[in-house]
Amino acid sequence: MLPGNYYQLSVEKIEPNGAWLSTDGEPAFLPIRECPAGLATGTTLEVFLFLDRDNRLRATTQEPFAEAGQFALLQVSSIGPHGAFLNWGLEKDLLAPFSEQPQKMLEGRRYLVYLCHDQQGRPIASARLEKFVEKENQDLNEGEEVELLIWTFTDLGAKVIVNDRYEALLYKEDLPTGLKRGDRGKGYVTRIREDKRIDVALRRPGAAGITDAREVILEALQETGFIPLHDNSPPELIRSQLGLSKKQFKKAVGGLYKDGLIQLSHKGLKLLK
Repeated sequence: MLPGNYYQLSVEKIEPNGAWLSTDGEPAFLPIRECPAGLATGTTLEVFLFLDRDNRLRATTQEPFAEAGQFALLQVSSIGPHGAFLNWGLEKDLLAPFSEQPQKMLEGRRYLVYLCHDQQGRPIASARLEKFVEKENQDLNEGEEVELLIWTFTDLGAKVIVNDRYEALLYKEDLPTGLKRGDRGKGYVTRIREDKRIDVALRRPGAAGITDAREVILEALQETGFIPLHDNSPPELIRSQLGLSKKQFKKAVGGLYKDGLIQLSHKGLKLLK
């Protein structure tokens, strides 16, 4: 059992200051302040394992911001002789060694990192994200719902990390305003290219996505009765007001008009029913 992950562990022994939990090696200590009431020997607890300031195995019921095998946006608490220490929500900060920093980290700044282990099995953070993402799809399908993490912005849109595993592209036309590096949210696989690279969008592709877009427009119209958007509105304005691409907007508006739910004019959309 490596520190940096969650485990289901059994209580081996209870002392006045805490409990000792069984692992496949040395037992892990859980402080009394984190022990649930009525804890007894043999009880199984879900805990997170980490190393304390003396490099002893510790258990906690607190939730860190991320665990080993995940990406996270973490803030630098301090700089030490071996690297930067990042706040990951536990009493002991997480080390990002200088060798794992493409650019020298600065105190107070936030960095997107991957949580992994060093050669001694200790949890560390790495900002060399390229080492930990796969570029070619192995198990995703078009239309599948996935978890997206905004990695960096490019001329084409945003490079994202899918399911803490794959690199993918979210195109500019589908990119709403306000997204920042490190933001997480759900998305959908829109295309698996011939080279197995992945394209994603924030809304479902195909007919399902148009249905979603219709609901967004109708909800906005039900609040105000009128939306000052039309076929000639700039894509950026449509994205900022509705979170839709212009293509999604036009298809959804066409369907709503055909169904007699809205009135179109050069000024915008009006709700009829």
